[in-house]
Amino acid sequence: MSVVLRLKRMGSKKNPFYRIVVMTKSEKRDGRAIEELGHYDPKKGKDAVNVDLARVDHWLKNGARPSETVKSIIKRVSG
Repeated sequence: MSVVLRLKRMGSKKNPFYRIVVMTKSEKRDGRAIEELGHYDPKKGKDAVNVDLARVDHWLKNGARPSETVKSIIKRVSG
């Protein structure tokens, strides 16, 4: 079972809002998440990101792999 950090799309049509979640790799994009780590709103700009970095570190140490987008969001938020 491979665990990944990725975005889960929320919001309405043409108004996306994403949650940063932990899921198994085989789960659908909007499927059941193991844990929600934060959120990201691309319409509001760079400041519309909220991530629990302590939980992100926990999951990364336990072998979870972030998607490219989540990796760039974490990098932007942490430093």
